[in-house]
Amino acid sequence: MKPTLLILAAGMGSRYGGLKQVDKLGPSGETILEYSIYDAIKAGFGKVVFVIRKDIEQAFKETFTSKFSGKIEIEYAFQELNSLPEGFTLHPERTKPWGTAHAVLVAKDVINEPFAVINADDFYGANAFKTISVFLTSLCNATHVFSMVGYKLENTLSEYGTVSRGVCSHDADRNLTSVIERTAIERKDAQIQFIDENGMPHPLTGNEIVSMNFWGFTPSFFAFAENQFKEFLQKRGSELKSEFYIPTVVNNLIVSGEVTTKVLESSAKWFGVTYQEDKAFSIQKINDLIAEGVYPSNLWND
Repeated sequence: MKPTLLILAAGMGSRYGGLKQVDKLGPSGETILEYSIYDAIKAGFGKVVFVIRKDIEQAFKETFTSKFSGKIEIEYAFQELNSLPEGFTLHPERTKPWGTAHAVLVAKDVINEPFAVINADDFYGANAFKTISVFLTSLCNATHVFSMVGYKLENTLSEYGTVSRGVCSHDADRNLTSVIERTAIERKDAQIQFIDENGMPHPLTGNEIVSMNFWGFTPSFFAFAENQFKEFLQKRGSELKSEFYIPTVVNNLIVSGEVTTKVLESSAKWFGVTYQEDKAFSIQKINDLIAEGVYPSNLWND
C-alpha cells in the first residue's frame, strides 16, 4: 500500500502577510508545496490530502486541482474552529486555530494507510521524502511505530524573526525520547536562543535536532490524538490562544510508552517562508536546485 502525504495548509499566514500556500516561487509559477508533491510522487506516495479552511477552498482548488489531475489522487479535509469532539463547544471569542495536531485529526476520515505530515510552506528536499516513504511502506496500519525527519536547528532559522521548532532528544538507537515545542527561537547577537512563556531567554547551541513538522504516522495516531485533544479541551479549551501541537501528542505517547518514534536521518536541506522577507531567499534556492538539475524549470509540463 502506498503511503499518503498530508499537507497542513490551513494556516492564516499572519506573519507572512498573505496566503503563502498559493504564493508563486518557482520560475513557472510553482508554489513551494508543489515541490513537495513532486518529490512525494517520485518517492512513491499514492495520495495527497490537503488540510485547508473553507474560506480558502476556492482559491486553493483553482490553483492546484488541474495541475495534479492524473498525477496523484487528491483529497481535502477542512480545519475549522468548530471541528470539535462531541460534547465540546467553541468559546465565542476564539479566533485562533487549534494547532497542528488538530489539523491532522480533521483528516481521520480520508486516511486509512500510513501517512506523512508536512507544512505547506516548508521545503523539505527530495531525499527526505525518499527516506520517510521507505519507512512508511515497511509498516502495517496497526503498528504503533512513528517517525520524524530531523533537521539541524541552525539550518532552520529565519533571518527575519522568530520561528517555532520541536527540539528533540533521541537515544543511541535513534528512538525519539522527547520533543518540546519552542515557539520563539531566534538568532540574536550570534547566539541562538528561545524565549519561554515568561519572556525569559534560554541559549541553544544550534546543533540540536529539531522537528520541522515532517512526521510519519500510521492511522493509529488518530485515536491517540483524539483522546488527547479531549483532555486538552477540558484543561485549556477556554484559553483563547491555546494550541494543540503534534510534538505534544508524540511526546505524551513516548512518555507513556505507547509508541516508538524513529528519528530519520536525511541529507536534504530545509528552507521555508515564515516571513515575507524569506521569499527572495527561497526563490534563489529553488533556482539553484533547478540549475543543479534537481528539478525541471516547469514541474508539470517538462
